[in-house]
Amino acid sequence: MRLGLHTGYWSSGPPPGAAEAVRWADEHGLDSVWTAEAYGSDAFTPLAWWGAGTSRIRLSTGIAQMSARTPTATAMAALTLDHLSGGRFVLGLGASGPQVVEGWYGQPYARPLARTREYIAIVRDVLRREGPVTAPGPAYPLPLPSSSVGATGEGKALRSTVHPLRADLPIHLAAQGPRNTALAAEIADGWLPAFFSPSIDDDARALLAEGFARRSEALRPAEEFEVCAAVPLALADSVEAGVDLLRGHVALYAGGMGSASTNFHREAMTRLGYGEALAEVAARYQAGDRAGAAAAVPSELVQEIALVGTPDDVVDQLRRWRDTCVTTLVLQTDPRVIPDLGPLLATLT
Repeated sequence: MRLGLHTGYWSSGPPPGAAEAVRWADEHGLDSVWTAEAYGSDAFTPLAWWGAGTSRIRLSTGIAQMSARTPTATAMAALTLDHLSGGRFVLGLGASGPQVVEGWYGQPYARPLARTREYIAIVRDVLRREGPVTAPGPAYPLPLPSSSVGATGEGKALRSTVHPLRADLPIHLAAQGPRNTALAAEIADGWLPAFFSPSIDDDARALLAEGFARRSEALRPAEEFEVCAAVPLALADSVEAGVDLLRGHVALYAGGMGSASTNFHREAMTRLGYGEALAEVAARYQAGDRAGAAAAVPSELVQEIALVGTPDDVVDQLRRWRDTCVTTLVLQTDPRVIPDLGPLLATLT
């Protein structure tokens, strides 16, 4: 099992210590570094900036939101970073949720699976560079039909002027729902789950198998498919102290993201069997009681989805993960503590 580093969402500015953590991860053999975006910083620019000081670690968006860019713009960014990094880029994509897609990007959210399928197909066509890129739509028609509102009718099918370094640049798909997870196995090179637990490994493998059964032979074989799971890490003097450090993190995702009716993070954790507790967490969070929401997060839930406690506790907990479908544990923690994790990371690898 490989290890990665997630630099997390920015708050009001760049996360302190992130550049140093990325360099340390590169020097100490971690597999990959991942960047996030919501409605603040973007996922590509930090990889270019921090990645310029690295030589071997894979540079990965985790995740780039599809509605933020057209498929061709995303393909341009991907092939550019792949060239600049010498073939180390991984394109992690996700549909996000209606609150951000419609509220921030001003795009419709309907039919996210169909849009994802169209989007990735266009990105792959750009990267293969076998001819001018055309697409029938309906979400991303290329060229834009002359009948479209505002169209001049002068659109022309084009092929990238730049030859991609890798026509098969890996594309990973973030997915939490069952149908989206199967879609990742069908059309992508990897799956990016959030709030994964070893307890649902059998269910996850079944969904992946469903997608692999529809997978095109033109893609990488299923045996090379990656599962890169983001896993919070909190080192502390005890398991319960580590749990306490992560209660607010879980409460934010369960109650502060998405909307009251649509929260894919809460739905994913609910499938672990904590629906009633999470409903209370969400109610308290939405009422403005963030401390109460954090306190309502079950300790058992945190221990399902995270690594917490002393280094010995973490090593013991890691045993549950080794036989799962996860191929890379992407550690989510304060970047400033990464350089202090040398002995622990050596044990994990």
